[in-house]
Amino acid sequence: MSYCEINHLKYVELKDEVTVVDLRSDTVTKPSVSMRQAMLYAEVGDDVMGEDPTVKKLEKTAADLLGKEAAIFVTSGTMGNLISIMSHCNKRGSEIYVGEESHIVLHEQGGAAQIAGVTVCPLANNPDGTFNLEKLELKLRDIKNIHDPISRMIAVENTINGKVLPLQWIKEVVAFSKKHNLKLHMDGARLWNAVIASDIPVNELVNGFDSVSFCLSKGLGAPVGSMLCGSKEFIDNARRCRKVLGGGMRQVGVLAAAGLIALENRFRLCVDHDKADVLMRAINNIRSKILFVDPTTVQTNMIFVRVKESTNIDAKKFANRLAMIVDDDKDDQIIVRVYALWPEYLRIVTHLDITDGLLDAAIRKISYVIRKMDPATVGF
Repeated sequence: MSYCEINHLKYVELKDEVTVVDLRSDTVTKPSVSMRQAMLYAEVGDDVMGEDPTVKKLEKTAADLLGKEAAIFVTSGTMGNLISIMSHCNKRGSEIYVGEESHIVLHEQGGAAQIAGVTVCPLANNPDGTFNLEKLELKLRDIKNIHDPISRMIAVENTINGKVLPLQWIKEVVAFSKKHNLKLHMDGARLWNAVIASDIPVNELVNGFDSVSFCLSKGLGAPVGSMLCGSKEFIDNARRCRKVLGGGMRQVGVLAAAGLIALENRFRLCVDHDKADVLMRAINNIRSKILFVDPTTVQTNMIFVRVKESTNIDAKKFANRLAMIVDDDKDDQIIVRVYALWPEYLRIVTHLDITDGLLDAAIRKISYVIRKMDPATVGF
């Protein structure tokens, strides 16, 4: 029986208790019982000295899965991305090229510039998450021009805002990087979501990349950690970079053990994708003209709800109302936590801690609040 066919335990709402459904991110999950047991009995050693057997097993597992020579366990995806930039851009005055909606641009404090001394050239993302390679080519610098920084690296994110990058475009980026002698990094924080959604083997999605990072704590359910994969030479240098960033960890096999369990259970991500699809359809079935979802954007476990801003409503107001209990109606006795990232968009993320019962509760509360804020809704 596949993970998608498993009938999950129903959430039983206890009398006089408030139901809380946390849909802010797939990073809010708690370690499973099997993870906690693996952490308890993990064989450990000093990882900085290269003596933690559980970390070694995790690193070999990650490298083998991606078809890379080696891997390193790091504290976060942000650290993995920064290490890649530091390693690939080993000449002062280097420049990297990355989509303007990427995590590297928006959510990493400008670490490339702040810590690595690297210029970031953002490129406009297309609706599918790609960016125009012809426009990128126009951005490349003349190595003979002493006024210019040094064109050094391209970074892509897969998935990006829950969308899977087209394989054909990925192949074009690989060819482009080789043609222009540029290093190529994939921020694959949710890489396994891309694998499950596209049904493309992971080694095919990352083929030709000089480095790839992916998170164990996003979707996969581990409490902390990311993997960074690449050639043996790259990983050897990555260890030096990790150390200077304060990422050298000691008996960290207790965390690596959870990462191994997370990778073993990676195929259950399809359940999260299915739940996101159910939630998206439930929202659109209300037929609100001010709150709706573009179905083409829901490819994995992320839903972006468009909120047509007015004097009465915007994404923040809607998010705040979801997190409040105002009325006596049973459908309002639920707290739903989501992110209002922009004035016109809410982000909702399904994950392994969202049972069928919690999903139903979220749908009830979201539907109730939409009807309250948009009385013109019909069909619910």
